[in-house]
Amino acid sequence: MQKKSVVIIGAGLGGISTALRLAKQGYSVQILEKNAQAGGRLNQIKKDGFTFDAGPSFFSMSYEFEAFARECNISIPFDFIELDPLYTVHFAGNDKIWQIHKNPQLFAQQFEGIEADFEKKFEAYIAECSSIFHDTIDIVIKHNFSSKFAYFIELAKVNPYHIPKLFRTFWQQVSKHFTSQEARQIISLVAFFLGKTPFDTSSIYTLLSYTEFKHDGYYNVQGGMYQIVIGILRELDKANVNIQYNTEITKVEYIGNKISSVTDKQGITYTADIFVVNADAAVFRGKVLQRKAYSEKKLARKDWTMGYLTFYIGINTTLPQVHHHNYFLGRNYKEYSNHVLEDISTSEKPYYYVNVVSKYNKECAPEGCESLFFVCPVPNLLNKQSWDDAEEIVTGILQDFSKRIGQDIIPLIVSKTICTPANWEQQYNLYKGSGLGLSHAIKQIGGLRPRNYDEVFKNMFYVGASTVPGAGLPMAIISSKLATERVVEYSKKNG
Repeated sequence: MQKKSVVIIGAGLGGISTALRLAKQGYSVQILEKNAQAGGRLNQIKKDGFTFDAGPSFFSMSYEFEAFARECNISIPFDFIELDPLYTVHFAGNDKIWQIHKNPQLFAQQFEGIEADFEKKFEAYIAECSSIFHDTIDIVIKHNFSSKFAYFIELAKVNPYHIPKLFRTFWQQVSKHFTSQEARQIISLVAFFLGKTPFDTSSIYTLLSYTEFKHDGYYNVQGGMYQIVIGILRELDKANVNIQYNTEITKVEYIGNKISSVTDKQGITYTADIFVVNADAAVFRGKVLQRKAYSEKKLARKDWTMGYLTFYIGINTTLPQVHHHNYFLGRNYKEYSNHVLEDISTSEKPYYYVNVVSKYNKECAPEGCESLFFVCPVPNLLNKQSWDDAEEIVTGILQDFSKRIGQDIIPLIVSKTICTPANWEQQYNLYKGSGLGLSHAIKQIGGLRPRNYDEVFKNMFYVGASTVPGAGLPMAIISSKLATERVVEYSKKNG
């Protein structure tokens, strides 16, 4: 039987992992990528002798990468080590540096005199998180749904004990177990990883605390996170998968209910038997396919994740006092969380994360220097259209960071790159610069997210953050498995 041809639109992690899965199953695969290099948000900036992770700076659920490699009959194509401690947390006005450990005894030591019986409370909390994880992961996350009705049928299989959690926020669930503000804030930080805050994220997602502290932890990729992409690209090269860069698809042609070809901005046409879209599943349906259900007006009504102000700083000194992964919080956690999606100016100082990628990856900075990656949650372009004040905001964060670490780094900066939500929108076609695409609101999870198969065209499928199962590197790997299952099923039915 002749190999079926597949065109994959987008070379993000979901796209390239789907490409490798399909190539290993005998499909002839070509990838079309808008930008000059692969990776999507999992990318890299090289500038002035420094190397920066452009997006994610660590990952979890390593077993999903192991399963991916096993299913593709390869070794994991990158090296990684477990983080210990996971990260540090710094509260404004407090000199204490919180070392966040997976080890419950070491973690509990941080709360002596602050949260009585912390270890006992923590174990009870994690037990609940574990229950949510194991009761939902296979049913909701690792599952293709043929319809909303099918989704609700599967959902009915989840232990009804968890139903009340649907109506609680992440913060409320954490607050049931802990009384101190420090414990509540530190443990609920993981909600920000979903592109929302603990106050507008469902308590169902406290399952992330289980993956964070108990089930698997976090991992650093040796040489920087982009080595994940480089490793998969090596395997794609071995599998004879071609990637066409600087190719943005703007039009589709179809015959009946099947796509026959896609066309890029230059008017070049690409044909295939099957098409997989790694561009944002909602935006592609609206902007390229012109679907009324995904019109500009209706896209704006959907619930999107926050934007991210990211900046990449190279300094000509080292920072031995700063850990690899660090969170810097202010004094107004709830107020900040309630306003960060709308107006950053209301907070006393932006909250932010700092990754010192050169801490354990010396090749990422010149000798005697450091590569710093800052991430600040901010409103997306729906709520803040102008970023003329980006430089001012960045300067304020750098001043705050310098004060907190006891070393003024501003005179030591030799490289600076700033990316606002407007830049992220332009670079990766992210709707209104929303960093993680569609949010994980209850009405936008599982079978209620945009489907990973097209509503009209039988040979078009979707992979990535705004389809099932959602945002995050492990989710992209799972999404590629689900999309591959769709393609294989279609192929069997259509010869």
